[in-house]
Amino acid sequence: MSNSPRKTKPEPRKKAVMLGVGLDSDGHKRVTTGENFALVGGSKDTHEQMTEKVIKINEQLHAKGKRLEEVSSEEFDDIAHKVGLRRPQPDQN
Repeated sequence: MSNSPRKTKPEPRKKAVMLGVGLDSDGHKRVTTGENFALVGGSKDTHEQMTEKVIKINEQLHAKGKRLEEVSSEEFDDIAHKVGLRRPQPDQN
C-alpha cells in the first residue's frame, strides 16, 4: 500500500436550468434553448411568452450579478414574480 495522498476529484460545478413546456399547440414544433434554459412546445404565442419570461429572468439575474445556480429558490421566486410569473394555487376541493 502506498502512503501517497489520495487524489480527490474537484467538486463538480453546479448547473441550474429553467425548463418551459408549452402544452397548447398549433401544429408546429418549437424548441428554443439558451445557456440556462430550454423551452419546448406551445403555440406561437405561448412560446413567445415563455421566451420573453426567461430573457427577463436572465436580465434580472445579470443586474444582480448572479447566475441561476447561485440564487436560492426564494430569490428565484421573487425574480419570477417580478417578471410576471406566478405559482399556480392548488385546488381547494
